[in-house]
Amino acid sequence: MNNQSTRLERSLGDYARARLPFALAELVMFVLKQGWACLFGGLLLLAIIATKLVWQANWPLQRYDALFLFAVGIQAVFLWRGLETWEEARVILLFHLTGTAMEWFKVSAGSWAYPEPGLFKLLGVPLFSGFMYASVGSYMARVIRIFDMRFTPYPPFWVTLVLASAIYLNFFAHHFVMDIRIALFAATLIIFGRTRIWFRISRRDWWMPLPLAAILSALALWVAENVGTMTGTWVYAGQADWQMVSLQKLGSWYLLLYVAFVTVTLVMRPDAKESPASRAASPSPAP
Repeated sequence: MNNQSTRLERSLGDYARARLPFALAELVMFVLKQGWACLFGGLLLLAIIATKLVWQANWPLQRYDALFLFAVGIQAVFLWRGLETWEEARVILLFHLTGTAMEWFKVSAGSWAYPEPGLFKLLGVPLFSGFMYASVGSYMARVIRIFDMRFTPYPPFWVTLVLASAIYLNFFAHHFVMDIRIALFAATLIIFGRTRIWFRISRRDWWMPLPLAAILSALALWVAENVGTMTGTWVYAGQADWQMVSLQKLGSWYLLLYVAFVTVTLVMRPDAKESPASRAASPSPAP
């Protein structure tokens, strides 16, 4: 990890802890660390809102193109300043590519559309959209590092690959054959139901069931998706006037997060990390 970035993250934490009441320290630090982990996605979401508020149709640069250049710019800054490692960048690239491929298919199938013009637009999909998926990969990679996460017990790696592949393929195949998402929901619980995410906020270890973490993350993405449709950045089929995104999309994000997580493990293998068993078994110091 880049020393400059490590110092920055530590100094932010030290600054916050020094000014917090003791009882709230862990909770507030958890929120701050989560915000730091999703910095890429947060900046992109702010850019979507800001450009919607100020952009004019007669400006020489289209809004979608500005969003694409902004996304490329913040990605470059993250790497330059060490806010992301090159290992994390590989994760982001993988999810960027799989996300863009799905965007092309879904737009061609009429699931949703991008109504505005743009130079950086291919097969009806603006190229900034791939960075929206990249922001999910960025969050996943950064949150694992920032919280020093461990996963135990972890299912066989090949099983997770099969699950992620089945989920990804179902996003395409359900347009032609039966949708098996109910079976996939069940599979996530069978495969990852016993898996605990162990994470460290400041002075002690905490844990959360992995499926619960996926549900909470999916909820945050569903809220972000509502922002996207509210600003008209993309529009779902039949969505003439803005309306809340269907809760069915919450389930889609829940499943897609497993694809993102397994994509991260292709580069940052969880079985190569130290098991938290011994650390969890020993008494942790009080916060």
